[in-house]
Amino acid sequence: MIRLIGYLFGLASVLALCVAAVVAIYLNGVTRDLPNYEVLASYSPPVTTRVHAGNGALMAEYARERRLFLPIQAIPDRVKAAFLSAEDKNFYNHPGVDIYGLARAIVTNVQNLGSGRRPVGASTITQQVAKNFLLSSDQTIDRKVKEAILSFRIEQAYSKDKILELYLNEIFFGMNAYGIAGAALTYFDKAVTELTIAETAYLAALPKGPANYHPFRREAAALERRNWVIDRMIENGFITREEGEESKNEPLGVNMRRSGSSLFASDYFAEEVRRQIIEKYGDQALYEGGLSVRTSLDPDMQIAAREALQSALMTYDQRRGYRKPITRISIEGDWGVPLADVRGLSDVPEWKVAVVLDAGSEGVEIGLQPQKEAGGQVVAERVTGRIAAEDMEWAFRSADPDRDSARSPQGVLSAGDVVFVEQLEGEEDRYALRQPPRVQGGLVAMDPHTGRVLALVGGFSYAQSEFNRATQAMRQPGSSFKPFVYAAALDTGYTPASVILDAPVEFVSGGQVWRPQNYGGGAAGPQTLRLGIEKSRNLMTVRLANDMGMNLVAEYAERFGVYDKMNPVLAMSLGSGETTILRMVSAYAVFANGGKQVKPTLIDRIQDRHGKTIFRHEDRICEGCNASAYTGQEEPTVLDNREQVLDPMTAYQITSMMEGVVTRGTAAGKIKLDRPVAGKTGTSNDERDAWFVGYTPDLVAGVYVGFDQPAPMGRGSTGGSLAAPIFGDFMKRATEGKPAGKFIVPAGMNFIAVNRTTGMYAFEGEPDTIIEAFKPGTGPADTLSIIGMDGYAPPEEILRDSPQANQAVTSGSGGLF
Repeated sequence: MIRLIGYLFGLASVLALCVAAVVAIYLNGVTRDLPNYEVLASYSPPVTTRVHAGNGALMAEYARERRLFLPIQAIPDRVKAAFLSAEDKNFYNHPGVDIYGLARAIVTNVQNLGSGRRPVGASTITQQVAKNFLLSSDQTIDRKVKEAILSFRIEQAYSKDKILELYLNEIFFGMNAYGIAGAALTYFDKAVTELTIAETAYLAALPKGPANYHPFRREAAALERRNWVIDRMIENGFITREEGEESKNEPLGVNMRRSGSSLFASDYFAEEVRRQIIEKYGDQALYEGGLSVRTSLDPDMQIAAREALQSALMTYDQRRGYRKPITRISIEGDWGVPLADVRGLSDVPEWKVAVVLDAGSEGVEIGLQPQKEAGGQVVAERVTGRIAAEDMEWAFRSADPDRDSARSPQGVLSAGDVVFVEQLEGEEDRYALRQPPRVQGGLVAMDPHTGRVLALVGGFSYAQSEFNRATQAMRQPGSSFKPFVYAAALDTGYTPASVILDAPVEFVSGGQVWRPQNYGGGAAGPQTLRLGIEKSRNLMTVRLANDMGMNLVAEYAERFGVYDKMNPVLAMSLGSGETTILRMVSAYAVFANGGKQVKPTLIDRIQDRHGKTIFRHEDRICEGCNASAYTGQEEPTVLDNREQVLDPMTAYQITSMMEGVVTRGTAAGKIKLDRPVAGKTGTSNDERDAWFVGYTPDLVAGVYVGFDQPAPMGRGSTGGSLAAPIFGDFMKRATEGKPAGKFIVPAGMNFIAVNRTTGMYAFEGEPDTIIEAFKPGTGPADTLSIIGMDGYAPPEEILRDSPQANQAVTSGSGGLF
């Protein structure tokens, strides 16, 4: 008997050794290619890039995985408790694998054999970290063994808090949300610290299967799972029973966060920032790098720019009549369902989509587009309103020349037409008819001293068209280019009082004859440079450019950044080249700041995920700004390293001349500000583009209006009539409540009274005089000197009204003497 027992014992020992050997060989094979768990120490997950306005307001977020990394110290204890209760209540007590939990799971799964129930898992948080970071999700024994081994090793190498930090920042919650911070924002639009018990419990329920607990498609299952987590929190002593029962009675309360731009009216600006970051650092840095981008956007100024441009585009468009409805739907039965699917303009919240229910001679009955719930269901409530005839009179005129104008609303709209409407202020159910304009435009506002772009609008609506007309549209600036021609002239000896002949002229080149004309035709005879800018005389500008040489004009245009490479032909002096409104605004900033070159920027600073600054627009050096304490030292000074590209005196002369454009010239009466303002209108051939670019001492802005496919906008659609009022409207809003500065007069400037027409000294009491700015060594001419005279005789009235003009009349530059 003893021998038998000994025999069996020996056999068992041999078998045990064999099993142990097999297991050892198996484990040796499994562990041979285990991934290196030490990489967890340098965990750097894809993180959301956040873009902020100049005041710190969140403007936009970009991510492939919506994740914001939070250190464990920043995660509230209640949030930790919810996940421990849902996933691994013994987390702080086991060595990486929960032996007791594993045994319970095995027993439960054996008992459930044949029941069709899903097997119960027993993975700890450490095992999930091992799987998510280092292994695949394959359901194999090899993967589970590797997972367990890695878990033991991870537990030996890292603290429990570090492991929990990795887990809470990595896990997937559905809706493209990764990590607890991203999930809190995605599902509840809240920071983690603001989550309630119920909200925390729902988020803790999601990692098991986000699709199984979808807040809208599987709401009942989501509530059941959330309440189960709350029960576990009570059972584990993390919350009281009273708190738990109260939380279970709360609705799910999911409030999905809106994607895209978060700051109103900033879509064009945010998209341009996105493009620039990709160009500078690549799309991986944008969508995974967790960059913190501080832009130059001024939200209030941006709204003012949007409103000024939109209002003008709508006014222009409505004067040309009504085109057609957005679409048509059937109003039989519940019209709200098909109407809810019609796409509106998300960035024009003042406008609502509506369907015409009935059209009569006195007005139109409409049904407003119903909202959709977060789950996609159309709400049951139906809201109606009315468009009175007087609130759509502009639409009686047809934009289609082949269709007659209407005499009442029923001649414009019919039942089933889907249109845009806007609620009238102070009226509950009264609306006005609206239509998105076909004409478009762009507006840019910039700090002339730093180049920071404070506002940028690329069109009527980003939802209507993503094409950014402020940065991408290449348009002819027309006469708004002329100040660069005159700046070149003033730098080479001409003065604002130099006289140029405004008379017909022709140029022959390559067998082609070019006869430029003034807008509206006609000619005014001899005129000073000042009047040439103020009245925007084409013939004078061409003569001046021809007298100087177009190579010089091209050099100035390139120096100012209007063009990269300008073709030096005479027609370019009238703005026939193509450029963007952003480039023009940047170039005008040189006039505004006294001749300093500035680089336009939408981005002030970029920091990486660790807070290190990797880009900063401000490259000026501040000596002494980083002193730790005041010890009687001199105040710190900022070294201005901007390039001086224009004589400050020339910049002031051009500014003074363009002030005349606003007060007496082509923009007279269109811009009314409580501070000095200078600027220039521009109109391209056939009124295809209308421009105005101008500035105050502290703000430069520009606007253009035109069709995307350049086409005539109609007689009178000039820079003075279309663009200047937009500039004036914007600047009035943008400067309201801000101190009014003055244009800086460079030291040494001489101010002399001259005759406005002849540019010669004015006697005391002489009519039609103006105080003109002259550089040292220059001044009014002693004789009437006319550039491009070629035998021209001045009119009798000039000789009669200006005694000096009776002296000898000569041709020449009329400048330096």
